[in-house]
Amino acid sequence: MGRQIPVAARLALLGLGAVGSVAAGAAVGVFTERRLVGRRFDLLSSPYGTLTGEEVGVIADDNVYIHAEVDEPEQPSDLTVIFCHGYALNLHSWHFQRLALRPHARLVFWDQRSHGRSQRSVAPPSIDELGEDLRCVMDNLAPTGHIVLVGHSMGGMTIMALAARYPELFGTRVTGVALLATTAGGISDISFGLPTPIGKLLHRWAPTFAGALAKRPALVESGRRSGSDLGLILTRLFSFGNPRVDSGLTAFVAEMIDSTPVEVIASFLPALERHDKIEALSALERVETLVMVGDSDLLIPESHSHEIVRRLPGAEFVVLQSAGHMLTLERHEEVDAHLLALLERARGA
Repeated sequence: MGRQIPVAARLALLGLGAVGSVAAGAAVGVFTERRLVGRRFDLLSSPYGTLTGEEVGVIADDNVYIHAEVDEPEQPSDLTVIFCHGYALNLHSWHFQRLALRPHARLVFWDQRSHGRSQRSVAPPSIDELGEDLRCVMDNLAPTGHIVLVGHSMGGMTIMALAARYPELFGTRVTGVALLATTAGGISDISFGLPTPIGKLLHRWAPTFAGALAKRPALVESGRRSGSDLGLILTRLFSFGNPRVDSGLTAFVAEMIDSTPVEVIASFLPALERHDKIEALSALERVETLVMVGDSDLLIPESHSHEIVRRLPGAEFVVLQSAGHMLTLERHEEVDAHLLALLERARGA
């Protein structure tokens, strides 16, 4: 089987995965025990992630290339919906929303910097930087008409960063916002479904472990590529609320995480831990807002969405029973229906 990842390193990967998965929902499964089982999975027969649109590029303020795709509806629309994906995922994570919303509006999907096909950031990333990237996407790919912003997990944080820097855009250009399984801050208090002391240890250890593992990417990437049943089990546990979720969805999430270099995952951890945009939520009072979360989300618990709604009492608040962090895949029918209703309200606004 070749060289095994030492026990200490496997524990480090577990800590990194748990904290890093705050937005992605699957890093634990990708980074744990992959070298112990040699069976490989693939997505050759899976339809997930196969949708494409017109490929376009946006240059961020620091000259980082941002990959994006645009889906134009058959009938011209003055409303553009921009989708911001979660940490360690990519624009394909919106597979079901892309199918459902294509006929109803102009859609823009983009890979956040260092993710997917976007260029890797040289300097350590920040959530504020992601907000600036979103502004560049808006300016270049939706220069006219109204906009609805949809963010999942770290994508929701990106929208909050935009609101913090450019509150004047909300209620003028931006008429609707959807915040899915996300948080305005307090990530360091999340225990990931573990006993509180263990959760605190994971937060304390993660930056050190992340830095160490990022210096040995070849060892980590070799372990990730080997695949394992246990890795998929953990991916399912931390991504979904229903233990009988389609195995193809579990593999799809794990594959997106697998495609994200360990150095990228490590570099984003400090930014996620520092995220605090509670005050920025006031800008969203001027737009139609949807907040959705699964009551079985181990990575960003339901309580974080309650705090957002406490600051935005006019928002539509939906809690999906027995749904986990990847509610956009697991419960896409309900998510799609509420997004379509949000689009109609945003048009009216």
